[in-house]
Amino acid sequence: MPWSPFDGERRRAHEAGIWRAGPIWMASDRPLARLVGRPVAAFLRIEAAGGVLLLLAATVALIWANSGWSEGYEALWSTELTIRVGDFELTEDLRHWVNDALMALFFFVVGLEIKYELTRGELRDPRSAAVPIVAAFGGMAVPAAIYAAINAGGAGADGWGIPMATDIAFALGVLAVLGRRIPPAARVFLLTLAIVDDIGAISVIAIFYTEQLSLPWLGLALLGILAVIVVRRMRVWSLYVYILLGLFVWIATFQSGVHATIAGVVLGVLTPALPLLDHDQARAYARASAPDQFDPDELRRFRFLLGESVSMAERLERALHPWSSYVVLPVFALANAGIDLRGGVLGDALHSPVTLGVAAGLVVGKTIGVFATSWLVVKCGLGRLPEGTSWSTLSGLSMVAGIGFTVSLFITGLAFGPGATVADEAKVGVLGASIVAATLGALILIVVSRRRERGSSSGVEVVEGGGDGPLGRRPQ
Repeated sequence: MPWSPFDGERRRAHEAGIWRAGPIWMASDRPLARLVGRPVAAFLRIEAAGGVLLLLAATVALIWANSGWSEGYEALWSTELTIRVGDFELTEDLRHWVNDALMALFFFVVGLEIKYELTRGELRDPRSAAVPIVAAFGGMAVPAAIYAAINAGGAGADGWGIPMATDIAFALGVLAVLGRRIPPAARVFLLTLAIVDDIGAISVIAIFYTEQLSLPWLGLALLGILAVIVVRRMRVWSLYVYILLGLFVWIATFQSGVHATIAGVVLGVLTPALPLLDHDQARAYARASAPDQFDPDELRRFRFLLGESVSMAERLERALHPWSSYVVLPVFALANAGIDLRGGVLGDALHSPVTLGVAAGLVVGKTIGVFATSWLVVKCGLGRLPEGTSWSTLSGLSMVAGIGFTVSLFITGLAFGPGATVADEAKVGVLGASIVAATLGALILIVVSRRRERGSSSGVEVVEGGGDGPLGRRPQ
């Protein structure tokens, strides 16, 4: 078992020989570090932590927007912030800075996940990826069709893209809370589905929610992307070069009229997913050639050698994922989930076709779209269910896919703009439907897991969709 500086007794036993001037604050026995610091750090390592913080931020936003300090809520997020460099300046309110700039970081991390899945994950094997990929398209098309049918010709017709997206943080958070009840392959299925879902949502944002297009700025954005590709081919490996190019691409995309978060996705996908150096050979070389003492130059060389045996995409995702999950998404929820439900707004929303369309699309449309297309792909022999996953488990996963918080709220702002009545009605639908989908999906998965556990304890395996006997049950 590897030793950790936070291991209590073993830490204290080794402390004198390791720390030159005592342990770092987090590893110390100070009350604040022991009672607050380490428990918080342990919580943030849990997969569900991001979803919990997202939910807390949304709850705070709702309470704030419906309290006596509601004017302060709107005043804060309407505050303008200007960045000026010479004659060039960008002026947006804080809500738009969150939605356009901070969310670009979130979508950059999504792009890194997409790149990893395409090169080393589930999307690399077409047969393994066939079911979640097709299911993602079904889970986008059916909700959009349901919403469009309910709101055809109405004031909310432009919001058909709202119920298309699955929230990765919340959906995986639900599975994390359920723990070992969920087969590992089922988690990969939902992650793959959510990633493909995000690709679809990003495409919808770029194509259908771009109002005014500036061709010169768009040309500069494409030129910046081409520059990233060129310096990659030249094997330029300085992170600062890519940061400068990334900022240029983001500004040009923002000015072009295409939503700036698209730049984050593109840059994430362009990030190298293969390491510069072979992992095993780099470590073997380091062990074989390590001198007894290092001078500073040798330390830098060995640090580079070992560091570059891990891909840039993996290192960036590891570094940025905490910021995305624990800062960007909660701040986004705080800025966008504050709906003033007073004065009959909630009652009007419950009778609004926009609210009904969003809720029906996420809860009913997602479940039908994901489950039906998965069944079709498997029955046609084009793919297979994830290992250890039954059709009942898939029905629960399909329901969980109806959690559409982050990107759904994001598209709501693009479709209707902040402050519009239909925007508030759509947000009510998103919040309500996400709660229903999470609750029902979790209940289905709990019931299925308990039935599987009872079958295992009785010495009988429950096999859905077939088996040796007429009831699909066979002895173990």
